[in-house]
Amino acid sequence: MSIKSYAEYIPALKAVTDETRLKIIDMLSCGQMCACDILDEFSISQSTLSYHMKILTESSIINAVRDGAWMRYSLNMEKTEEIISFITLITTEKDDCICKIKS
Repeated sequence: MSIKSYAEYIPALKAVTDETRLKIIDMLSCGQMCACDILDEFSISQSTLSYHMKILTESSIINAVRDGAWMRYSLNMEKTEEIISFITLITTEKDDCICKIKS
């Protein structure tokens, strides 16, 4: 994997800097969930949950599908694996590392 652009990972990395969103991601690791079931696990309003879900869906970390009045959410495993690969890449020594190029 080569780094296309550091900037393309910023939305996803920002999305996971919130405790509520991390818990939502953890909950979705068990499979698809309805927003109503996610909401039951928090002491927040439906609009606050919607705010968090919007950030997670816009960053492509989770997928959203309308199911009547509610939304059903699931992890976007492709994006999750891409983020893991990116973090691994930037934290592993490599021949074309920025610090070696400057030398």
